[in-house]
Amino acid sequence: MYGKKVLGIERSTFVIDENGRLARIFRGVKVAGHAQTVLAALQS
Repeated sequence: MYGKKVLGIERSTFVIDENGRLARIFRGVKVAGHAQTVLAALQS
């Protein structure tokens, strides 16, 4: 952008366990298929 490097927006999903701790982080995700990926991680 006008010769400057910018990062833009990065989509991320954070899974919190029953104890309130961060259990899993998904960074740089794409919308297509992401819900199924998170659901599979929750079920395992």
